[in-house]
Amino acid sequence: MNNQDTHDTLIEQIVDIELEMFQGAISTIHSPCQERIKTFRSMRWMHHSVSTQETLESHLYDITVAKMHGRNLMTEKYARMENKIPPLNEHPAIKTIAAIEVQWMSQFAEQKADIFNGDHEGFTRYISAELETLSKKTLDLTLQSTLEAKAKKLNLVEQRYNNLFERYNIETA
Repeated sequence: MNNQDTHDTLIEQIVDIELEMFQGAISTIHSPCQERIKTFRSMRWMHHSVSTQETLESHLYDITVAKMHGRNLMTEKYARMENKIPPLNEHPAIKTIAAIEVQWMSQFAEQKADIFNGDHEGFTRYISAELETLSKKTLDLTLQSTLEAKAKKLNLVEQRYNNLFERYNIETA
C-alpha cells in the first residue's frame, strides 16, 4: 500500500467511527448532514484530507479509544458548541489553531462569497469544540501542521475545499 492509499484508508476508518458517533449524537443543534449521510462523509473526508499521516494515525487512536470507553465525541462536540458542558480540553494549541483556521476561512470566504455566508462566529465555535475532543498528541501534531502551512503561506481551509471540488469534479471560477 502506498502513502496515498494509507492516508485514504486512515481517513475512511476515522470517518466510519465519526459517522457512527454522529448518528448516535444527542444535540439540540440540527445539522443538515444528519439526513444526508453522503454529505457528512464528504465533509468529514474534506476536513481530514489535509492532515498528515501521523496526525491521522493519532486521531484514529483517539477516536478508537473514546469509542472503547463509551464516549461519543460528536455528542461532546455539540454539547460544547451549545455551551452545555465545561471545556473538554484547555490545551493552548486549541486557541492558536482555531484563530488561524478562522483567518483562513475569512480569506477563503472573501474569495468565494457566493458559497459562504460569513458566519465566522459559528465556525469559530465549531472548530474550537472539535479541537477540544482531541488528545494532546493529536493537538500538538495539528498545531505543527497548521504552523508549517501558515509559514508557507498556505491556506488549509482553501486546500480542503479544493480537494473536495477536485474529488467531485466541481468547477469553480
